[in-house]
Amino acid sequence: MGPNAKDVKVGGANDDGGISVRRLYREIAETEASGVRLAPEQHAESVVDSVVATLFDEPFMFDESMVKGDLDEILMLLVALRDGETHGKGLMEDLATIFGARLSPGTVYPRLHELEADGTLEMQELVRTKEYRVDDVEALIDRTEHAMRQHLALGFFFYTALREF
Repeated sequence: MGPNAKDVKVGGANDDGGISVRRLYREIAETEASGVRLAPEQHAESVVDSVVATLFDEPFMFDESMVKGDLDEILMLLVALRDGETHGKGLMEDLATIFGARLSPGTVYPRLHELEADGTLEMQELVRTKEYRVDDVEALIDRTEHAMRQHLALGFFFYTALREF
């Protein structure tokens, strides 16, 4: 049996050989517990910046196809992390700012409509726009944890396989 995922080292070209996932979680939790309050629209960006800075010594860019592949989970989390401005245009701006993904309305809006149709998001009609909010927190958590485990396992497979070369 392989090592516990929480003890596997990731990232880092420095002398310590990277950090463990356990340490990464601890550092993120300590940052959150520090009492620094962020505006809702800054929270998602701050989380991504913290993770990327902890994992990588060099600049990091998300692959747009990966963002598209997990668009449902990303949209649900962006909606959950904001108190307002959760309309399609604002979410597309978040995707561009946080993930560098410039997705078209034809990609984003159908996903929002499907998440609404399956009961995960609730749409609220405003005067000139529609805003979304999380309607099924349990579904958001289950889907996000599933996606997270898939990516983490695949990342550790890549990492372990590359160590063979």
